[in-house]
Amino acid sequence: MRRDRRSDVFQEISRSGYHPQIVSEGLQDALAGEEVRAHVVHHEPTFDRDEVRRHMTVLVLTDTRVVLVHTDEHPPDDLLPAPYTSTTSEAVAIEQVRSVVVSRMVSADTQDLAEAVMTIGWGAVSRIDLEPAQCSDPECEADHGYTGNLTGDDFSLRLSAAADGGSALERLLEFARVLSVATTGSRAGQT
Repeated sequence: MRRDRRSDVFQEISRSGYHPQIVSEGLQDALAGEEVRAHVVHHEPTFDRDEVRRHMTVLVLTDTRVVLVHTDEHPPDDLLPAPYTSTTSEAVAIEQVRSVVVSRMVSADTQDLAEAVMTIGWGAVSRIDLEPAQCSDPECEADHGYTGNLTGDDFSLRLSAAADGGSALERLLEFARVLSVATTGSRAGQT
């Protein structure tokens, strides 16, 4: 039997200590009353010259949508004369999700999972990698144009055991599993 994990995600947001009320309000609005099936909370500091800024990503899966909430700290700027926090939410219908890509990096020495990257594509953002096309003739000097790859790159999240902990990696992999099942149209295997 599945259970609503809404309290789990809000407790994790609160434990992070990173603007928990602002982050929680942004998520609550984006959830629109839906139950939480899986979630990942990632708190990431970034270094900008002499300042440390923080960023939080909350990723939630409901029965119908993938909900992303990003919260950032900003220094004073033309918009506001004092430091401020911004929260942005995005909700994508599960039917729109085209791909769920998971890369796992395992330590050669210990065979332990060291890092994982999950990329979710729904067609809003694509990246193109181009390089000059070549033929097999080493003497050829003709222009063969370009070749490349078009990759969906709407959202990526990278976690490491060293920085985020093994339980965070497991939550990321669990999220990817549950989302993969949801994109098949099947509800089998969801917890």
